[in-house]
Amino acid sequence: MRSSRTKSSGSKTRVVVVTPDPAFEEVARQTFATAPQAELELLAGGIAVHAEAIAEADATVVVVDLHAATAEEMSALDALSVRLGGWPPIVTVTDAFDKEVMRQLLKMRIADFLVKPVQPVELVRTCARVVQTPAGTEQSEAEIFSYLPAVGGAGVTTLAIQTALLLLGSGTQKTRPATCLVDLDFQHGACADYLDLEPRLDLNEIEPRPERLDRQLLEVMLSYHASGLAVIAAPCRPAEMRSFDPDTVTRLLDLVSSHFNYVVIDLPRTWFSWTDNVLLGSNRLFVVSEMTVPGIKHAKQLVTAVRERLEDGPRPQVIINRFEQRLFGAGLRRSDVEQALGEDFAATIPNDYRLVREAIDRGVPLDEVKAGNKITAQLRKLVAPTTSPDKAAEPAGKRRLSLSWARG
Repeated sequence: MRSSRTKSSGSKTRVVVVTPDPAFEEVARQTFATAPQAELELLAGGIAVHAEAIAEADATVVVVDLHAATAEEMSALDALSVRLGGWPPIVTVTDAFDKEVMRQLLKMRIADFLVKPVQPVELVRTCARVVQTPAGTEQSEAEIFSYLPAVGGAGVTTLAIQTALLLLGSGTQKTRPATCLVDLDFQHGACADYLDLEPRLDLNEIEPRPERLDRQLLEVMLSYHASGLAVIAAPCRPAEMRSFDPDTVTRLLDLVSSHFNYVVIDLPRTWFSWTDNVLLGSNRLFVVSEMTVPGIKHAKQLVTAVRERLEDGPRPQVIINRFEQRLFGAGLRRSDVEQALGEDFAATIPNDYRLVREAIDRGVPLDEVKAGNKITAQLRKLVAPTTSPDKAAEPAGKRRLSLSWARG
């Protein structure tokens, strides 16, 4: 196999490009010929042939062209990703957007991917972006919390908002972790209404050209609560039932996760084409239901469905919201819930309708209405094990992302 390599220079960014496609090889050659700070090594052929050479190369970034990728090629890429352990980062290039291939790349924690035809400026920017974290720098993942309703009206939005506020307040006053609440219920979302904010996310502007979404455009579409919580929410469209392209949603979430320490996602009950990717990218997944027999049945069915669809995804944990303990009389007891859900049962959240209603009407956190309330206390127990002030204080540029599947 042919190998084309420029002279080495320790101050340059070393880009190793592996491609069986002569056309993309020429694109890479011309692209980096005009970048004096880049040192290019071209390896003609598939990843399975050159995996050993890549692992031993002193590369800064590896670009792998999955032209007509086979099962052998994908397996070799997976093995290489594990062996490299995140450095150097790997950027993949595919001939077309394929949902199944993207899912596999997500599982491999590939740093970024591009779809042909690749513009030279896009290739350069992507390589520069994924190597912004210096080698040897300790990396950690953004913490992603997703809330999925098992039944309608389970109170998912209230729990998602309070979780985001708890995570925001988990550090010290000087090192408050950057936290973002994302409302993905584009038809009936209420996060902005609950917090008395103007929803600014315009998906119609993003969808035609998802690659336009960058930090500057994201900032325009962010709403900020008085607490400092950032919120991504679109205006409600109750009469419109539409599903956006998965690339649009995943690019949005990836950009959000690259600029925040914690991301809390409020998911709709309807399963869309992008739901799998969102769940796979989550660190914690909470299925929210109510204290009824149908509610518990639906929660159990949803947990089973998630496990069957996403074998490598996070383990779903069931929260029973608006729980009331009854010592006497008919009705379900906590022991019934524990028996029905088994190890999938996470916690019960006590019922306090007046408190929640007042907080919603005023657009403020529950703690502002009543400090030390039982709802917040229970949620704090649930999310506290993953909350670390030291981790939260890390600069955003020093974190490896959980949702790094669609940047660019």
